[in-house]
Amino acid sequence: MPHNLDLIYTLTGGLLAALIFGFITQRLKLSPIVGYMLGGVAIGPFTPGFVAQAQIAEQLAELGVILLMFGVGLHFHVKELLAVRRVALPGAVVQIAVATGLGVLITRSAGWTLTAGVVFGLAVAVASTVVLLRVLADHDALHTPSGHVAVGWLLVEDIFIVLVLVMLPILVADKTEGDSLGILASLGLALLKIAALVVFTMVVAKRAIPQLLAYVAKTRSRELFTLTVLALALGLAVGSATLFGASMALGAFLAGMVVGQSEFSTRAASEALPMRDAFSVLFFVAMGMLFDPSQFLPQAPLIAATLALILIGKPLAALAVVLVLRYPPKTAVSVAIALAQIGEFSFIVAALGRQLDVLPLEAMQVMVAASLISITLNPLLYKLTEPTARWLSRYVGRNNVDEAQPASEAEDSSHRAVVVGYGPVGKLVVTLLVENGLKPTVVELNHETAARLRSEGISVVYGDASQSEILERAGVRSSGSLVFTALGSPDAVIRTAKDLNPQIRILTRTTYLAEARALREAGAHVVVAAEAEVALGMTVRVLEELGATADQLDRARDRVRQELVESGAS
Repeated sequence: MPHNLDLIYTLTGGLLAALIFGFITQRLKLSPIVGYMLGGVAIGPFTPGFVAQAQIAEQLAELGVILLMFGVGLHFHVKELLAVRRVALPGAVVQIAVATGLGVLITRSAGWTLTAGVVFGLAVAVASTVVLLRVLADHDALHTPSGHVAVGWLLVEDIFIVLVLVMLPILVADKTEGDSLGILASLGLALLKIAALVVFTMVVAKRAIPQLLAYVAKTRSRELFTLTVLALALGLAVGSATLFGASMALGAFLAGMVVGQSEFSTRAASEALPMRDAFSVLFFVAMGMLFDPSQFLPQAPLIAATLALILIGKPLAALAVVLVLRYPPKTAVSVAIALAQIGEFSFIVAALGRQLDVLPLEAMQVMVAASLISITLNPLLYKLTEPTARWLSRYVGRNNVDEAQPASEAEDSSHRAVVVGYGPVGKLVVTLLVENGLKPTVVELNHETAARLRSEGISVVYGDASQSEILERAGVRSSGSLVFTALGSPDAVIRTAKDLNPQIRILTRTTYLAEARALREAGAHVVVAAEAEVALGMTVRVLEELGATADQLDRARDRVRQELVESGAS
C-alpha cells in the first residue's frame, strides 16, 4: 500500500466496513453502533484481509471525540437537568460510585492496580448517549417522565466524565512526580489554567461567537456557516490543549455549550455538523480495530464479570435510587434498563487510560466485547420494562410521581401548526392561523427575519426546514398541520415531516403545475400551484374586461379548475 494513500485507504475502508456491518445490524433490529465496531474488527490487525492504518484511525477517532464532545455541549440544556435534578443528581452519583467500586473489585481479582481499577470502573459507569436516545425514541419514551429522568441522569454522568477527562492526566502525571507539596502545586496550577479556560469561554467566547455566527449568517452561505461552526469546534478544542493545557474534549464541550446557548444552536446541530456523524462512526470503527477475537476466550471471565456489572450492578443501583425517591416502578425500571449499556464515553475514558499507561492492554479487549454485547442486548431488555414494572408494583406500589405524559405533549395537536417561510404568503398564513385560534411555529432561514419574529413574540425556529432536527424543534411530531409557504422545492421538507409525523396534514405551494403530482405522492394533501392560480386569475380578469356575467364567471372558474384537476395541479 503506497504510504501517501494511507489516509484515503483507511478512511475508505473504515466507512465501507461500517456501512456494510451497520446495514446488517440495522436490518437485524440491533443498534448500528454494534455494526460499526464489528466493521472495525473486520479491518483491524487481528483479522485477515484488509488492515487499516491504526495510527491514522486513532487520529480520526480523536477528531470524532472532539465532534462528539462538541455535540454533547451543543445539546446540553441546564433546564432539562434542573427539571429532574432531585433524582438525576443523586442517582448518577450513586450509580457511578457503585460501578467504580465494583470495577475495582473485579479488576483487583484479575491482578490490576488500584488506579487501573478506578479508571476501568469509571469507564463502565457511564452509558452511551447515542444508544439511550435511540432506545427511548424507538419505544416512544423519550418525551415521558421516564425519558426525561434518563436524559437528565445521563447529562450528570456526561458532566462527571468531562471532569474525569480533565483531571485524570493531571492526577496521573502528579502521582509520578513525588512529594505531596509538588503534587498540590502542579494540581493547583492546572486547575487555574482550566478555570481560565472556562472563564475565557463563558465571558469572551460567549459574546464573540454569537456575533461571529450572526455575521456569517447574513451572508446566507450554508458552506460558510458550516465551516465557521466546525472551525470554532476544532479551534477551541486545539486552543484549550495548546494554550491552557486542558483536554481537547473539554474545549470542544465548552464550545458546544456556547453555541448551544445561542439562537444558532438548532441550525448548528442540523446543518453544520454533517461530519460529526461520519467521524463518530469512525470513532467506533477505531475502537473495534483494537479488539482481538482470539483474546475473547482467555478474557471470558473478566468480560463476564464486566457484563454482570453493566447489566445487573448498574441497573440495580439506579433502580434502588429511583424507588427510594418514590418514583413509580415504571420510571425506575425504564431508567435502570436504559442505562444498562456502555458506549462512546466509556471508550474515551479507556483510551485516555491507555494513553496514560494506566490501563493494561486487555482493558480495551474487555471494554469492546462488553460494549458489543450490552448494546446488542439493551433494546431487547427494554421490551421487558412493562412486565417488570407490573411485577415490581405489587411490592412497592405506584409511589407519588405520576407517569403521565407531560402537559406539553398532551396538547391538542390539531391546534398546532408549523409554517415554513415568512415571506408575504407566510405572513398572511400566520395571521390567519392566530386569528382562528391556532398556534403557529415559523421555520425561517433568514436570520434577521427570525430575530424580528422572536422579538414580536412569535414562536420561531431558525434553520433549514429540510433538516429533521429543525422540524423536530419546531414541534412537527405534535402538530396537526404543516404549511409550506417558502420559495423553492418543498419535496425534502414534506418527506422529512412525514417521517417524523405520518399523521400530519401538509399544505404546500409550488411554482409549476408539473410538480404538483410528485408533491402529492411525497405526502402533501393540498398543493397550490402558482401557474394554476395565475391561469385562474387571468381567466376571471379577461372575462370581466369583456363584460361577462356572474354566472359566466362561475362557469369559467369551474371549467378552469376541472382542467387543472385533470392536469394534476389542484
